[in-house]
Amino acid sequence: MDNVVLQKIGYGVYIICSKKGDKINGQTANALIQVTADPKRIAMGLNKQNLTHEFIRESGVFTVSIVAQDAPLKLIGGFGFKSGRDQDKFAGLKYQLAANGCPYLVDNIVGYLEGKIVGELDAGTHTVFLGEVTEGKVLQDTAPMTYAYYHEVKRGTTPKTAPTYVAK
Repeated sequence: MDNVVLQKIGYGVYIICSKKGDKINGQTANALIQVTADPKRIAMGLNKQNLTHEFIRESGVFTVSIVAQDAPLKLIGGFGFKSGRDQDKFAGLKYQLAANGCPYLVDNIVGYLEGKIVGELDAGTHTVFLGEVTEGKVLQDTAPMTYAYYHEVKRGTTPKTAPTYVAK
C-alpha cells in the first residue's frame, strides 16, 4: 500500500491544549473533525505518549487553537516536535486562558474552541477523544492552514507520533 495516500485526506493544523492542576501544555495536531452541530461536538486523535493526552485524560477539558495559514513553522514545530515534559512550550508566546482554564494562542490563530471530553475510543497508539464544544471565537478573518499547505508550501515535516507519519 502507498501510505502517502492517507496524507491526501483533508486535514487542518491545530494546537490542542489542556491543563493538569496548575500546569498547561499543548501539541500540534491534524486529526480533528466536527462530528455534530447540535450538540456541537468534535473528535480529535491524540497519541497516547503525548503529555497533552495525559492532561486531557486527567482534566477532561481542552482548547483548540486553529492555526492561520501564514503562521510561522517555528510555532507549529514548537508544539509538534518538542515535549512539554522538557520545556515550557508557551514561553514567549501570547496566550489566554479559556473559562475552563486551558490556554489558547492569540497570535497566528484564526480562532479557538474550548470544551469538555464526553467520550473516547481506543485507537491503538492514539485515543480518539469526543469533545463537546462549550465556547468558541474567531480571532482573525484569515484562512486556516491546511495540512496540505503545511507540507507543500511551508515544507513542514511530520513527527513520528502523528497519525499521518510515513517512515521514509
